[in-house]
This record gives sequence, C-alpha cells and structure tokens, in this order.
Amino acid sequence: MTYRFLLTRRDGPVEHLTLNRPDVRNAFNAEVIAELASWAADVARAGNDVRAVVLSGAGKSFCAGADAAWLAKIARHSEDENIRDATATSAMFRALDELPVPVIGRVQGAAIGGGAGLAAICDIVVAADDAVFGFTEVKLGIVPAVISPFVIAKIGPSAARELFVTGARFPAARAYKLDLVHAVVPEAELDDTIGRYVAEIIAAAPGAIAAAKTLIRNVANVRTTAEAASMTAQALASRRASAEGQEGLRAFLEKRKPDWAK
Repeated sequence: MTYRFLLTRRDGPVEHLTLNRPDVRNAFNAEVIAELASWAADVARAGNDVRAVVLSGAGKSFCAGADAAWLAKIARHSEDENIRDATATSAMFRALDELPVPVIGRVQGAAIGGGAGLAAICDIVVAADDAVFGFTEVKLGIVPAVISPFVIAKIGPSAARELFVTGARFPAARAYKLDLVHAVVPEAELDDTIGRYVAEIIAAAPGAIAAAKTLIRNVANVRTTAEAASMTAQALASRRASAEGQEGLRAFLEKRKPDWAK
C-alpha cells in the first residue's frame, strides 16, 4: 500500500516503517494517524511474513508530537468532534501496541508528546545519546491522555506524576533509567544496535513472541496471584503443545536450529 506520510520497506522478514514529514519533525495530524492505523492492520494480517518492525522518523527527529496546524484546526472543533478525533488517535496507539510482532523504536532528535507515546508502545527502544523526550502537553493546556495507558505501563505512575505535571523535557539517559528506552548509543551506532536486537528476534519463534506479548498484557492486568497462576499455566501448556513448542524442544534435544531460525 502507498502512503502519503509513511515510508515502508521490507527487508526479508523485517518491516521498516518511517514517519515521513521531516519538515515538521514528523508531527502527527489526522492523516498520519489514519495511515498508521491502516498500516498496523496490514501488518497484523501479514502473519509470519513480518517478524520484526523498525519504527523511525525521517530527518533530524523521531516525532515531535502534534502538528501545530492540526492543533489550530482541532482547537475549533466541538466536543463531539474532539471525542471522535481522540478516539481515533487512541485506537491507533492501541493497534500499534497490540501488534503480534516486536516493534523496535529508532529514536533520534526529539520524541515529544505523542512521539514519546510512540516510544512507549515500542517493545524495544534504541535512542541516540542526544535524543530528547517529553510529555509536554500541559504546556499547551492539555494532557497526555490517550498515550497515558501505554506510558504509565512503561515508566510507572510515580515518574508519570512528575513528568506529566511539569511537562519537562528529559534526555535519553533519563529515559533509559525510566525504562522508556532500552539502549542509548551514539547516533552512528543506532542501526548496528538495532540489527543485534533483530537477530535475536529472528532466532526466536514468531508464535511464541506473539504469545509472550499477549502474556505480558494479560499478567499486567490481573489482580491476584491465583488468577495469574491459572492464566500462566494455561499459556505455558498451550505453547508446549503447539507445533512451534514441539519443534523447539526437538531442535534443542537434537542440537540443531529450529525451523524458524534457519
């Protein structure tokens, strides 16, 4: 599919998705949100043809949040129009968050507002050492509402209290300490570092990865250890009985690579 504001490239089983509005630091508008939602649906339907996604931004920044022209437009919207717009944005973030394949964020420059929200939905984030993050919505008189479930799941409510109410920008080193980022490297080393993560992912079973992502979401939402015990026992039993699980165990015992890693 051809997009106006996204670039896509398939390198074997790896999908490269690039936000392509460098003139406005890859900021969101309604079209970008719709295109991201459409792209996520296509990848979800692709099955094992896509084993990993690398999400990046063209130019000097990853994503600077909302487009100023778009903000000026939605400032004139009615409450019902704003609800429809926010609901579409929330659905897009959820679709990206629930992709069955790992999403690796490649962050350089600014990841602000919704851009920091994009980092939060990534399973793995590799950031340049001079990258800058921020949940700056309160500076505009609004709140980081639709991204909050994904951000709080990553950094926790205590850090969110500080960063949401101050709107302060913070460096990649702080993002790493908050678990929003998993590796901080010089910008020239971003691709090599991501390549090592991709190699690890390709060596793992795609169905097991999808199940692991679902497991994390489910366990994070349980209220009791008893409920978690039942859920996790079923998850493990299902994977052991699956074709992938059987192949993985046979490959281990036979001291060979499993089919998915060949």
